[in-house]
Amino acid sequence: MESHNELGLARRDTKDLAVKLNELLANYHVYYQNLRAFHWNIRGGNFFALHAKFEELYTAAFETIDEIAERILTLRHTPMHSFSDYLATSRVQERKGLTTDVDTVSATVENIGQIIHLEREVLAMASELEDEGTQGLISDDLNALEKTLWMLNAFQAK
Repeated sequence: MESHNELGLARRDTKDLAVKLNELLANYHVYYQNLRAFHWNIRGGNFFALHAKFEELYTAAFETIDEIAERILTLRHTPMHSFSDYLATSRVQERKGLTTDVDTVSATVENIGQIIHLEREVLAMASELEDEGTQGLISDDLNALEKTLWMLNAFQAK
């Protein structure tokens, strides 16, 4: 008989989901740090708008990081917690030296696209497990990221 946790989910299955959630956590950490760098280093005519937008985005990312880590703990697994692990695991690449509106917004669009792709993978796994808690967390964030992506693409439109 398969062992289940107090959430009614198979422990073996939650381990696989926790691995995928840790991958998402790593990506979010690199995305967050990129946003902080963009916020600090943005230059040019769109400084005021983007300085504020990047702060808004990194504040939201920080909250999501905490929610993902707490979901991993709720599933009775350990969240990744070292920068070396984040960098080794993340699909989102660390971005250095970007200061223009075109470069920072383009990198942010790319980062969000990577996270959206990964969140869809997490959603598929959580759906198979009938894990509504993880589905709700990821669905809400996915909706917010899709809206942000639309806005950033509108900003870039020529």
